[in-house]
This record gives sequence, structure tokens and C-alpha cells, in this order.
Amino acid sequence: MVSIEVRRASVEFPIFDAKTRSLKKAVLGTVGRAGGKIGTDARVPVVEALRDITLSLRHGDRVGLIGHNGAGKSTLLRLMSGIYEPTRGTSQIVGKVAPVFDLGVGMDPEISGYENIIIRGLFLGMTRKQMEARTAEIAEFTELGDYLSMPLRTYSTGMRVRLALGVVTSIDPEILLLDEGIGAVDAAFLERARDRLTALVERSGILVFASHSDEFLVQLCTSALWLDRGEIREQGSLGTVLSHYKNPASLTGALQ
Repeated sequence: MVSIEVRRASVEFPIFDAKTRSLKKAVLGTVGRAGGKIGTDARVPVVEALRDITLSLRHGDRVGLIGHNGAGKSTLLRLMSGIYEPTRGTSQIVGKVAPVFDLGVGMDPEISGYENIIIRGLFLGMTRKQMEARTAEIAEFTELGDYLSMPLRTYSTGMRVRLALGVVTSIDPEILLLDEGIGAVDAAFLERARDRLTALVERSGILVFASHSDEFLVQLCTSALWLDRGEIREQGSLGTVLSHYKNPASLTGALQ
């Protein structure tokens, strides 16, 4: 049975300053990218991207991650995927993970769209045989036609997103970790992608979806986890957490 168990996990990034940069610039630059809080560990400045995170997910859970940019959503996804190890605490994942953080990761600009379908599928844990069997269906969905025989570097941004979405929404994940990044396609195509995303979620055992889109969250998720500066502010039903996130004063009142 698939599961995600995170217990009192923290993730810290040490800041090593080069001679050509001041410590101030190093700290501010890293904080801007990672969010979180600045601390020290054995005299080395660190950014605490996640602090004391505890969560337990089982088959059928569909969790939306919400929070401002820099709140720690992407870091938490990477922790659950195994890309990051916790500095403190534990993270145990049971099941095949499909990390979809950057739609372009695993794609080669020098090879054709058809070849990239195979490469991207392998990156997401599928076999070559599985991807070859799905290539025609992916090609039809993307509507890229003859461009699929051309190198990826000849594609516009929107065309690349179409191809990446076609591949991503064709896989069979046990644990799907999804970081939103599909804003570069036209509205009509995006509507078609929503249907495929819904089907993808239905095939997955667990979904964790980081998004700023209430519409997408409502469509795909049933619960939510609100991150604020690397810490869990609230977790619970999607409607309740979204309401408190939009109006933090309502959460304060509810706790009094």
C-alpha cells in the first residue's frame, strides 16, 4: 500500500560564501530562492526551508499545497520525492514516485519531439515499451503534427508545454507530486489538459499538488496543507484551509 510518512522533518541549506561575494549577498541571494528562515549551525549560516513538518498520507489522499512563493511548497515536494533528505526528522515513502516539478525536466532540445516522448517517460519511471505504446495517443493530444519530427529547440514555449503535458498525463503513477507550471498554453488546450489531469489523478494512489489556482485545487484535491515560511500553518479539508488562507484573521478567530 502506498504511503508518505514525514515526522518532525526539517530541511536546511548551508550557505557557503565565496571570496568574491560578501556574506550578506550570499545570505540574501539564497533566501530569495529558497524562502524560509535564516539560522546558524556550527557557525555556518543556513536557510531553514522546512521546519518540524509532520504529515501522514495514504492511498486515495489528494492534498493541495498552498502558501505564498517561498513558503516551502517546492521544497516539501522534493523532500517527499527523495531529492532532498531531511536535516532532522524522518521521511519514509512507500510506492513509485512520479515527480512533476518542472515540465521541461528530462527533455533534450537537440532531439525530436517523438524521441523526447520516450526520454521524458523514462524519466518519470515508465518503460520504453510503455511509452512507445502511448506515443500515437500523446501525439494526437498535443496537436503538434509534423513538429514532432523536429528538434525541440524549434518549438515555442507553448509547444514545449503541450508536449510535456501530453507525456506527463499519460503515465501511471503510484504517488504523483505535481508542481503547477502550465500557464504558457492557450485556454482551449488548457481545458483539454484539465480533463487529462483529472484522469491522471484518478489513476494515482496519492496526489500532492502545489498550486496557486483555486480552480485547479478544487478540481483535483479534497484536502489542503498551508505552508508559511517553511512551517505548517494549517492542514485539513480543502474548503476550510483555503478560506483561512484567503482570510488569515478567520483562522485566528477560530483558534480563540
